[in-house]
Amino acid sequence: MSFALGPRARAAGYRLAEYDNAGSTNAEALAAARIGERGPKWFVTTEQTAGRGRRQRAWVAPRGNLASSVLEVLAVTPSVAATLGFAAGLALEQALRAISIEAAARSGAAAHYALKWPNDVLANQQKLAGILLEAETLADGELAVVVGIGTNVIAAPDGTPYPATSLKALGVDVGAEDLFLALSEAWAEFRGIWDSGRGFGSIRRLWLERAAGLGETVSIRSGASGVVGTFEGLDETGCMVIVTSKGERATIAAGDVYFGSAASTGTR
Repeated sequence: MSFALGPRARAAGYRLAEYDNAGSTNAEALAAARIGERGPKWFVTTEQTAGRGRRQRAWVAPRGNLASSVLEVLAVTPSVAATLGFAAGLALEQALRAISIEAAARSGAAAHYALKWPNDVLANQQKLAGILLEAETLADGELAVVVGIGTNVIAAPDGTPYPATSLKALGVDVGAEDLFLALSEAWAEFRGIWDSGRGFGSIRRLWLERAAGLGETVSIRSGASGVVGTFEGLDETGCMVIVTSKGERATIAAGDVYFGSAASTGTR
């Protein structure tokens, strides 16, 4: 089975580049933008050998997992472009719920999906997918934004900072191609709501409805430093807002987030 775009994605003008394997779909998308590709276009594979996650962590997709990147060329600032990641999380969560309903009807398997700030999708409180945004300013002044979405379909890595799982381990029997079809449809919907940042208020509201740990104690670690507080929400730029034990509100722009018993120490 090969990859295909859904009808809504095709109607919105998206195109598709499919690879038997790739070093990094994000790198393929950025390379295409540098030589004139203006998108919108998806770059997808079921085997990625040199992918990247946040903080330069490796993101390798063994054959059968889904590595997908979408290129959008936008007349926005980098700070506005960064909020597109929340639309990506919503799109993937919706796609996962759609295919899981079908899988549950076949096998009875079920999973609960949630969005973990800033860029992960959880399944039953374990990491199922990660999102990485990269951007470059082009010669004409517009911004090439690549949203990379890696999903553990058949296998999950070991030794990760946060427990990881795969759809297969959850009993959700679907293929990467089926997931991508649903993802391309959901992306067209939430990209439209986002509307070059003008609709981020709606995206933020929808994201918080699906947020992991909202109202709970969280620990955010960045390098050797960290802060603990109650996850209160997101600000207008997508930063995490927490309230510390002293009642002070703190705005977090980046970091690794831990919930539950790990939050008190920031441990893995």
